[in-house]
Amino acid sequence: MKIVIVGAGEVGYHIASRLSMENKDVIVIEKDANALRRVFENLDVQTVKGCGSSPAILEQAGIKEADILLAVTDSDETNLVASLFANILSPTTIKLARIRSEDYLLYQDALSQDPYSIDVVINPEAEAVKTVERLLQVPGAVDVGEFADGRIKLIGVRLDRDCPVAGIKLVDLKAKTGHEKILVAAIIRKEALIIPSGDDKILEGDLIYFVSEEKGLKAALKIFGKRAEPFNRILIIGGGNLGLKLAKALERLSIHTKLIEKDPDRCRELAEHLDKVIVLQGNGTDQRLLQEENIQDMDVVATMTGDEETNILTSLLAKRMGAHKTVTRISKFIYFPLVSAIGLEHIVSSRLAAINTILQYVRRGKVLSVMALKGEEAEVLEAVALETSDIVGKPLRQIPFPKSALVVAIIRGDEVIIPTGDSVILPEDRIIIFSTRQSIPRVEKALTVKLEYF
Repeated sequence: MKIVIVGAGEVGYHIASRLSMENKDVIVIEKDANALRRVFENLDVQTVKGCGSSPAILEQAGIKEADILLAVTDSDETNLVASLFANILSPTTIKLARIRSEDYLLYQDALSQDPYSIDVVINPEAEAVKTVERLLQVPGAVDVGEFADGRIKLIGVRLDRDCPVAGIKLVDLKAKTGHEKILVAAIIRKEALIIPSGDDKILEGDLIYFVSEEKGLKAALKIFGKRAEPFNRILIIGGGNLGLKLAKALERLSIHTKLIEKDPDRCRELAEHLDKVIVLQGNGTDQRLLQEENIQDMDVVATMTGDEETNILTSLLAKRMGAHKTVTRISKFIYFPLVSAIGLEHIVSSRLAAINTILQYVRRGKVLSVMALKGEEAEVLEAVALETSDIVGKPLRQIPFPKSALVVAIIRGDEVIIPTGDSVILPEDRIIIFSTRQSIPRVEKALTVKLEYF
């Protein structure tokens, strides 16, 4: 698979890094010499210096032979023009473009048609808001993924000291809890990823990822000592585009919300766009203001400013002042291990949300959705079992999957199956697969239709 990436910023660099590790043919176009040097020195990919909106540069990068174009610069205009010329030069190339401006997003349907023919418009902020909404819907969770139209949840929870099942082996989990449709897919212990077997114990302090049906989620959370009561009072700090989108989403959910923004002109704009949210002018790091707004009574404080250092410090301050939970916006991937180490586990990243969307379209096979887990050492894929792929018609124990890849759920019509080694996947089943990053190429191979089918 040949992939041309326009833009070597955080998203472009990161997706190029992931794909190059999977031995995909990646070409990165970037006009900034320093950004291009970072790619050249650290990644095993080809580079082209120039502007990705130039047809000559696109041809130099081999757009006519490319399977996919990813236009992910920080400029909507550059991404649009790159998609336009890519469509002219190579109409069969799949085009994904990162678009953030609401002015352009109003014409999203038009962008999917000629002359642009963009296959996927990626709106990172909208995806980030969905991430926050999922976190708010599952109190106690550190990470939440939805699959099979929301019927299957992948939940990450940190095991506290009073966790009822801490210290027991996974093989004994069903007997101890009586809960049949739950499967622990991964354990992150001291930043190390463990693909568990039945003999592995879950311990206090572990971050575990388990799969559960939506209808059994409350019972599953209770097993791990987590409450499932909804949040009612939320404080947003930062009224930029992401803060505004989140506030609108919370209005629709009828959650009592306040928003703090330091720019008085922006406050007036926010007040015009929001009906129920209380907009306050002030600095989110002002302890007196936070005390006046009874931060200790807030279920969640979401720090959504455009400055991640401010977000980190404000979240720490909110926790110290008694906020029950914080959600912190982070853009730079280098900060991810840091924030976890200092106790900020609920993270939202518009860039990571964009990468999850991109991965769905670069994976081979009929992949419906992808979620990268914390630390990005693993992925969860939702895919359709194609008739002549290697995964159908045989017990799971006989499928040529590596040990570090697991089928964690099978959806067959209205039935959800938490599989065993004897379970058999049928054509058109929807399957949820957990895999380490290193095993993704072999998972892709198993999902792909055999050539003789044609």
